[in-house]
Amino acid sequence: MSVRVRFAPSPTGYLHVGGLRTALYNFLFARHHQGVLVLRIEDTDQTRYVEGAAESLIQTLKLTGIEYDEGPDAGGDNGPYVQSERLEIYRKHSQQLIENGNAYYCFCTPEDLEKMRENQVVAGLNPQYDRGCRNLKPVEISKKLEQGIPHVIRLKMPLEGETVIEDLIRGKVSFQNELQDDQILIKSDGYPTYHLANVVDDHLMGITDVIRGEEWLLSLPKHIQLYKAFGCELPKFAHLPLLLNPDRSKLSKRQGDVAVEDYLEKGYLPQALINFLALLGWNPGTDQEFFSMEDLIEQFSLERVSKSGAVFDIEKLNWMNGHYIRELPENERNQFIASLFKKAGFDISDREKTNKVISAIYKKISTGEDVKREAQIFYLDEIQITENDALDFLKKDTSKFVLEKFLENLETVDELDMESFKQIMKNVQNETGITKQELWMPIRIALTGVTHGADLPLVIEIFGKKKVENFVKQILRKYF
Repeated sequence: MSVRVRFAPSPTGYLHVGGLRTALYNFLFARHHQGVLVLRIEDTDQTRYVEGAAESLIQTLKLTGIEYDEGPDAGGDNGPYVQSERLEIYRKHSQQLIENGNAYYCFCTPEDLEKMRENQVVAGLNPQYDRGCRNLKPVEISKKLEQGIPHVIRLKMPLEGETVIEDLIRGKVSFQNELQDDQILIKSDGYPTYHLANVVDDHLMGITDVIRGEEWLLSLPKHIQLYKAFGCELPKFAHLPLLLNPDRSKLSKRQGDVAVEDYLEKGYLPQALINFLALLGWNPGTDQEFFSMEDLIEQFSLERVSKSGAVFDIEKLNWMNGHYIRELPENERNQFIASLFKKAGFDISDREKTNKVISAIYKKISTGEDVKREAQIFYLDEIQITENDALDFLKKDTSKFVLEKFLENLETVDELDMESFKQIMKNVQNETGITKQELWMPIRIALTGVTHGADLPLVIEIFGKKKVENFVKQILRKYF
């Protein structure tokens, strides 16, 4: 049987980076085995549905290079691929479970359930449904249904024994059946819960391998019971490790961005994000750090996915993104960084100047947040020095002397370019006898305000004589 996997997100807002990693692993597994990836939108929880979220999610997958073979916009023989369009399918399957004795009607009200939980907590018990409606007689059930009393449909879990399964990542896992709740399958509004819908859809869509997050591991015994109740063959299961904050708590928005869209908006390249996420939980068994999508497809295997959580190291992502920016072809790099300039509020109407600025700073950029810091000097009319090392260097006895001699020589040229700048610096060196850092650093600080940055000849070429002269005079006036 050929491999068929699925990515089944809920359209509740943004795409979480953990969701993108799940989609990526499914995609890599499918492509490695020449199989099929299905995109299914699980929108049965209407209270959490966000308008436009599904469309945004699809666009994000495409931007990051994750191509699915079947889905809402791709078609396929197993649709519809949006669960709210499959309600009649779930209704029929829930009735099948009622008829074969594997599910039952529950008429308990929300107030009944809340009172039940309160009593269980007081008694020191694990709060769960007490199965009060599990053994209602057929005549009672018929009467309540005829009266139109609101109800749900619950799964009838075994009350003894254990459920055992071999997880592709975690090995053998087992669950005591008596500890499992009789899960709601159909809610009172007629919509299915995730538990029924995902099992029915995975079966009908021919899913062979279910690769999903660790948070669904505790629901596994209920899903296995559903497969058995329908008389269906079980797929293989693989539960991926959690993504963690540096303090090893579950990755959350409280400690930083978790939305893929936020990272893309802030100047992270899709290929960098994909490379980074691929290594959060999977390793190739080598020291290789950088992978194309083709590399990942060739090398990926679930056998090399870890059981333990993976720390989302933003510094490593920044480093990796900087590498990918520097590796872009020049035209692509200019276009990408120009878009970051625009977001930062810089004027990019002068394409020649913009490209020169990009050439001067791109090696210093790791994310969009670096752009303003590195590029702003090219768009300011007044130089400000806040860096302590720069202020300390200006206090050297030689700094004022170098700047004054530089200005004297600057007056002798009509235009300032790389060649004339180098000649001026040679003249200053000959006239003062000052060399190396003491010669070059005062000029760098006067023009950029910092001790490290873009190549100075490039800065000079972009500034031109008038701005260079203006900045050096400002420094002499403010700090000497």
